[in-house]
Amino acid sequence: MKIPSHRALRRALAALTLTTAVALTGCSGDQSAPTGASDQGGQPPAVSDGGGAPQGGEQPQGGEQPQAPEADVSDVPDVVAEVNGEKITKDEFVPIYEGQFQQATMQQQSTGQEVDEAALKQQVADQLVDNRLLLQGAKDAGIKATDEDIDATLEEVAKQNGLGSADEVVTTLEQQGVSKEQVRKDAASQYMLTAYIEQEADIKQPSDEELKTQYDQMVEQQSQAGGQQSQVPPFEEVKEQLAQQAVSQQQNEAATTLADELRKSGDVTVHL
Repeated sequence: MKIPSHRALRRALAALTLTTAVALTGCSGDQSAPTGASDQGGQPPAVSDGGGAPQGGEQPQGGEQPQAPEADVSDVPDVVAEVNGEKITKDEFVPIYEGQFQQATMQQQSTGQEVDEAALKQQVADQLVDNRLLLQGAKDAGIKATDEDIDATLEEVAKQNGLGSADEVVTTLEQQGVSKEQVRKDAASQYMLTAYIEQEADIKQPSDEELKTQYDQMVEQQSQAGGQQSQVPPFEEVKEQLAQQAVSQQQNEAATTLADELRKSGDVTVHL
C-alpha cells in the first residue's frame, strides 16, 4: 500500500479549505472518485510526490526527470495576516503555499504558462484568513472538540487517505516530523469548523432521486468525452461518494458566505 505523502496528510488535517468535508475528500490520493470536481475554490487535489513527467510530455534526454521550479517565499513577511488580533505567521503560510505551488506547477506544465505566484500567495492568504475567521466563529459559538470528536476526525482522514486507523495517521505524520499534539490540534480545528458550518447553515442530505440525476449527468458527460459507459462504476458503488460531494458543495458555499460575513464585521489585515 502506498503511504500518503506528508503534504497530503497535512493538507487533509490543517483546515486549509473552507470546509472540513472538502479537505477530507479533496485531499485524498484516491483516483477512483466519480467526478473531477475541484476541492473548493481552486485548490487542486493532492497528487503523487513521485516526480514523474506529465503524461504525453517530452522526456528529457538521458532519462533525467525535469526539475520542478521552487516556490519563491523570500518576500513573504513574518506576519502574513492579522485576524481580529490573531497573527497568521510565515511559518504557517509557507508549507501551504509551497504545496499549492507544486500542484499549480504540475497542472500548468502542459500549457507552458508560468504560475502567477503573487496571485497564488494572495489566494493562500485568503484561505488562511477565512479559516481563522471560521475557527474564531466556532469558538465564539462555544463549539469544542472532545477527544472522541478528534478521534472520529482522524479516523475519517485515515479512511480518505487509505490508512487503516487514526493511529496510523498519527504514526505516519510523527515519522515525518509532526508531533502527535499538533496532529490532534489540527484534527480538533477540522471538527470545530465542520460543526460550526453545520450549526449555522441548513445542510441537507441529497435524496436518492437527486443522486441518480447527478449520476446520469456524469454518465452523459463521460459519453460526450468519448468514454465508454462501462468505465463509469454502477450507481450503487458511487452513491456514497456522490452524496459526500453534494454535502461538501453545500458546506463550501455556506462556509464562503459565513467567512464573508465574518470578514466584513471583523478586523482583517493582509500584509502581502
